Amino acid sequence: MATKKNGIQTVTEFNFPQKREKQTCMETVYNSKNGTYFGRTPKSWGQLMLFYIIFYIVLAGLFAICMQGLFASLSDKEPTWKLERSIIGTNPGLGFRPLSEETERGSVIQFDTKKPDEGRYWQGLLDQFLANYRSTGEKKFCNFNQTHPANQVCVVDVNNFGPCSQENSYGYQNGRPCIFLKLNKIFNWTPQFFDNPKDLPEKMPSDLRYHIGNLTDIERQQVWVSCNGLQPVDKEAVGEIKFYPGRGFPAYYYPYLNQPGYLSPLIAVQFEKLKPNQLINIECRAWAKNIIYSGSLNARTGSVTFQLFVD
Repeated sequence: MATKKNGIQTVTEFNFPQKREKQTCMETVYNSKNGTYFGRTPKSWGQLMLFYIIFYIVLAGLFAICMQGLFASLSDKEPTWKLERSIIGTNPGLGFRPLSEETERGSVIQFDTKKPDEGRYWQGLLDQFLANYRSTGEKKFCNFNQTHPANQVCVVDVNNFGPCSQENSYGYQNGRPCIFLKLNKIFNWTPQFFDNPKDLPEKMPSDLRYHIGNLTDIERQQVWVSCNGLQPVDKEAVGEIKFYPGRGFPAYYYPYLNQPGYLSPLIAVQFEKLKPNQLINIECRAWAKNIIYSGSLNARTGSVTFQLFVD
């Protein structure tokens, strides 16, 4: 290509990229002409490796510093975020057992008294659930008439569940099933009790109000529990209900402070005269001043529902 500059004609030459020389497989690994291995000289490989060694050492150091800072802020004895500041919050949920792991059963407890194997299925689930309560080491059974240190664990006495016992098949062989209720654990949560018979909620069942009125002042320090049919048709079919060892979770089980060996207190609820061949919806509710109740199907709090069907 010819160009003129100051009246002088010059020739500009363009250097087009040359076609890359073909290499054999061996030359790709090692090229003796250029002295390269996989396209890099030993010095280039060394510089590259040194860079990545330093990069990952620095990265690992930063990660270790971050993890050390994280672990320094955690405690083995208590959560970092508690009560109002935690995700769990301050409103404990109410749970029940037995609860089948088979998703198709849902919360339905169904059995036929004429088919012992069906009853034994639910018995087995309760045996598994109560195994930890039976295998406690040093046992300390508490009562309202004695005090105990906050770090001492009060053990649930499985012998206080009356007919809801392993020897009695938890009532699943005679059509009187037992359901075990428990409050979910919340660290350092202390219940505020309904302990004044003159200041009980209007919606509290009359039989529970009567029960509270017959107790001593110290025995009223409990989180109360009531159970009944969810709908009017269920209330007609539910029959008589009994609670063992009582109608509430006693104060001496609280607060939960992550004590070694701590197990949530239990209440056994026995349904003695269920109407057969009818699906009965049951709602059990916990009563305390700082337990918020909502019967909404989408956001139920302070209570639990399940279904009973006895063939």
